[in-house]
Amino acid sequence: MASSRIISHSPPNLHRQSSPSDSLKPIPTVNLTFPPKRHRNLCIRASQNDTSHSVELQTSPNGVVSKDPIALPRPLSSNQLHTAVSDGSRLRVAYQGVQGAYSESAARKAYPNCEAVPCEQFDTAFEAVERWLVDRAVLPIENSLGGSIHRNYDLLLRHQLHIVGEVKYAVHHCLMANHGVKLQDLKRVLSHPQALAQCENTLTGFGLVREAVDDTAGAAKHVAHKKLQDAGAVASSAAAEIYGLSILAQDIQDDSDNITRFLVLAREPILPGTDRPFKTSIVFSLEEGPGVLFKALAVFALRQINLSKIESRPLRKQPLRTSDDNNNRYFDYLFYVDFEASMADQNAQNALRHLKEFATFLRVLGSYPMDTSTA
Repeated sequence: MASSRIISHSPPNLHRQSSPSDSLKPIPTVNLTFPPKRHRNLCIRASQNDTSHSVELQTSPNGVVSKDPIALPRPLSSNQLHTAVSDGSRLRVAYQGVQGAYSESAARKAYPNCEAVPCEQFDTAFEAVERWLVDRAVLPIENSLGGSIHRNYDLLLRHQLHIVGEVKYAVHHCLMANHGVKLQDLKRVLSHPQALAQCENTLTGFGLVREAVDDTAGAAKHVAHKKLQDAGAVASSAAAEIYGLSILAQDIQDDSDNITRFLVLAREPILPGTDRPFKTSIVFSLEEGPGVLFKALAVFALRQINLSKIESRPLRKQPLRTSDDNNNRYFDYLFYVDFEASMADQNAQNALRHLKEFATFLRVLGSYPMDTSTA
């Protein structure tokens, strides 16, 4: 493969070495200084229906808000980021979706006393962290049934945020509809594509046409707001309570062990330790050649470091390349890898030094504590 043109953003403790020896001198400790939080004395406000009326973004202590969809605040959009500021009283955590989304529950699992801030799109959540409007973002990265959320893999590379934690959350899907609507009245069901995929067999058995929308709670909100009589939604029981819908069927996912893994993102990395299990996430690209990917993964196997995840994504700016030998065109890839070791571990540092010898690009996305709690 020809050399990638992506600029390397390697961590400061990675250096080019002439050989993959593990007898290298320890890397000097880097003292990180964190800039102060920038808060102002205002609250996020979201306009509704292009009028001057605005709604203060807040929930009740138990996380349940008004069942009237009109009275609920709209999620933060990109063009509202300049008005979204904090009074600094609580940690602010962005998530994609509207209130009642599984991402909101994951955010509250990670930070029980946080101020959860809804965002229209994944991009908006990334931008809100970058602009100091929120302190963290909690976003899904993979599901045990539906697989990887590729959009967020791409955004991890586009933005300069750091993974500082992970959350594993058990997802229990419910089929819901407006009061008085029965299962036999439904012709279609609305939800996020991942949720629809996770309930594919059940929904096929019900004979329902599946329609994809941006998020699960948003589907529930739409069904309630439009007072639909022929359509239901797949969402959480919390969404049914918030938007005043009746639950027609519970736990409709095709597999009872339905776990979504979320990443916690921040502006600054945390200092990795060795006092508990850590995970490190990286992304890299390679030269073309026989066994190059094998050699890349072998740097971890040689040091008894377990790989828990590998994901490949085509390079956006240079997806196709031509072989020098026979002019065949093929995809050029980035490889995302999670491995179970802390960057405070000399063994992990040596593995990345070795990988750096033949990687055309290498970036550490974060080294963070593993979520060992019950999902």
